[in-house]
Amino acid sequence: MLSTLQSYLKDFSHLIFPHYCEGCGTDAIQQHDFLCMKCIAKLPETNFENIPNNPVEKLFYGRLNIQYATAAFYFSKQSLVQHLIHQLKYKSNKEAGIFLGKMLGTQLSKSEKFKQIDTIIPLPLNIKKEIKRGYNQSLVIAEGIATIFNKPIENKAVVRTVFTETQTHNNRINRWKNIDGVFAVANPHTIYDKHVLLVDDIVTTGATIDACGNTIIKSGCKALSIATVACAM
Repeated sequence: MLSTLQSYLKDFSHLIFPHYCEGCGTDAIQQHDFLCMKCIAKLPETNFENIPNNPVEKLFYGRLNIQYATAAFYFSKQSLVQHLIHQLKYKSNKEAGIFLGKMLGTQLSKSEKFKQIDTIIPLPLNIKKEIKRGYNQSLVIAEGIATIFNKPIENKAVVRTVFTETQTHNNRINRWKNIDGVFAVANPHTIYDKHVLLVDDIVTTGATIDACGNTIIKSGCKALSIATVACAM
């Protein structure tokens, strides 16, 4: 009797407050879901969390002394992954970031390698962008990860000391020049002797992650690993 009543109430709520899939727009979706099952099945997972010497790890060889690295999805233009990241960064859709973080967190939680992580650090955002956007997208992703992965977040451990312009349209060389020396560790005790997971939305050349990661390593972390929502290399 109770389950029947709950079913009626759920159907009534969906009728009054329709809920749509962010990917395809269908209303054949549970009230608290973000994507329908068909769209979730289409997301191009990399499975890098279980692959040694994967392309993201190789990107940092000789540049950044990392333990492990992964990206949840392959990035391509006009794709659902691009749409969700765009929603997070430019359309004030924090729910997209939480969803992507949960997907990444699910992958990490199933990997024996990443169970060694002690703490999560979201890549710091240019303060001007953070004020304009209202949040740091990497922190939103980290919050999504933490709901599944159950690791603490140290949001104030690392800060930007130089505020660079967007890297989106810079070539590889200019990205490196633009990002050199822009990070500092504000709270070394939160990093010292810990296995840190540095989180960002997307990795392309790896210049920003490299600069931030090397700053973290110099502060005495036990190990550094990288996790991003997507890779476009």
